[in-house]
Amino acid sequence: MSISFKWAQYPMSVILFAVFFYLRYPVSYRDLEEIISERGFEIDHSTLNRWIVRYAPLLADQAHARKRTSASSWRADETYIKVRGQWTYLYRAVDRDGQTLDFMLSERRNLPAARRFFKKVIASNSGPERVVIDKSGANLVGLQAVNVILKFTDQGTQIHIRQAKYLNNILEQDHRFIKRITKPMMGFKAFHSAEATLAGIEVAHMIRKGPIANRNRRPFQVSAELAG
Repeated sequence: MSISFKWAQYPMSVILFAVFFYLRYPVSYRDLEEIISERGFEIDHSTLNRWIVRYAPLLADQAHARKRTSASSWRADETYIKVRGQWTYLYRAVDRDGQTLDFMLSERRNLPAARRFFKKVIASNSGPERVVIDKSGANLVGLQAVNVILKFTDQGTQIHIRQAKYLNNILEQDHRFIKRITKPMMGFKAFHSAEATLAGIEVAHMIRKGPIANRNRRPFQVSAELAG
């Protein structure tokens, strides 16, 4: 199903250009306001913010529905994102080839958050044979809890859990792209806007890496196709 731009004040192409540019490159809203003005459109930075919060999660939903099948060996970890002046935790998972599987922003780094994330990523992908994590106790117990559910509900095979920080280097490198984009944002003012923006950044990164992209399409063309 395509994304609706009904009642939007500006053409869909302008909105998508602004949204994609903000999610893909390290710019602030005021930087983007200036860039858009060079294309002949005077758009306030507050309007740009509303576009991101509205459309980025919708693009994320479309991207997840179209991404390719992942490898059966996963890497999972979390990185730090500042929201309202406080550190929050962006849980992320990629497969052994570096393709993004899923992500989740959490205000806490604990067992309930880890369990919720692993249930989310397994639900949105075919179940893994192995998951590599670092030495985090919460992540270990979270995966063990998922294994208990799988065992007693007969919903899948048990996941082999391996704790080896060096095997997670591919994910550590992947975190850097997300942090490079969020750095000019100087932190988020609200949790819901952080969730929306990060969902869009992850999609732009997925397009860049290729799990939903056609190699004959430019990244912006792919994002436009996601919007329908």
